[in-house]
Amino acid sequence: MTARVGIVVRTRQRPDFLRRALDDIAAQTFSDRRVVVVNDGGDPGEVDRVVSEAGVDAEIVHITAGQGGRCVAANAGVRVVGTEFVALHDDDDRWHPEFLARTVAWLDAHPGDAAVSTATEIVYEEDRGGRWVEVGRAPFWAGMQRISLSEMFSVNRAVPISVLYRTAVHGEVGWYDESLEAVEDWDFYLRILARAGFGYVAGEPLAYWTQRPDATGIAANSMFALADAHVRDDALVRDRALEQWTRREGEGLPLYLAALQDRLIVRLDERAREHAERLRAEIRDDVRREIDAHQPLWSRLRRWRRGIARR
Repeated sequence: MTARVGIVVRTRQRPDFLRRALDDIAAQTFSDRRVVVVNDGGDPGEVDRVVSEAGVDAEIVHITAGQGGRCVAANAGVRVVGTEFVALHDDDDRWHPEFLARTVAWLDAHPGDAAVSTATEIVYEEDRGGRWVEVGRAPFWAGMQRISLSEMFSVNRAVPISVLYRTAVHGEVGWYDESLEAVEDWDFYLRILARAGFGYVAGEPLAYWTQRPDATGIAANSMFALADAHVRDDALVRDRALEQWTRREGEGLPLYLAALQDRLIVRLDERAREHAERLRAEIRDDVRREIDAHQPLWSRLRRWRRGIARR
């Protein structure tokens, strides 16, 4: 019988992270799952060894070095699992033990939702003697209560470790865009939100997005290591959507909004300069009052000089 949940673990030359991810999956209270590890160009023997030693059964898909990438690995794994629901569990991120149980329950209770995300916590790590050690936490979008298309237009409000979705949605919105090097999750979520509901489990964080701002090389997070790609691909996704709009509706509204944005920027610059000048004047007056209060001699001298200047 086919498992209900497919878990795709993308990994590349990070055996310690992969080992931790598989332990994390083994700790889930929801056990009706199928795990597929996608080795994106790493040493096959190393990945085989880590998986064989793990406390969870997992299949392995090996992608030849230079033939993969984040989207290729995601698509390869999703195509293999063949389950009702699917989640991407990158090797360096983690879940609360109840993540799968509660997200599956949400999708069972909300048939109109194609996906669901959960409250998420950022976990910061530093290299301490060759081990990545947690050094702090912060909420990701603190106080968020929903996933909405309007907010997603501005910036991504979900990360892959926080999302479970119906595998069938790929038949409606397509696969992860393999022309993108980054922001593939944001692009995919936008396509889902344009056609279906996207649930949100608020409250206690059930997903942990691990970040290592100081890491370099293979240990670096994609959001830091691929910062330039994020900027480029963010613009690419927006430009493609704008191009589709103008083909259907013409250039009128985008041209008007672009001019409006330019006028708004000019006005904001003017207001900023006015505010800065006001602030400087207030500081100058405050300093003078302090001098007058504590240095009466300098105060009298300044008034005398002003009097001489007026004569």
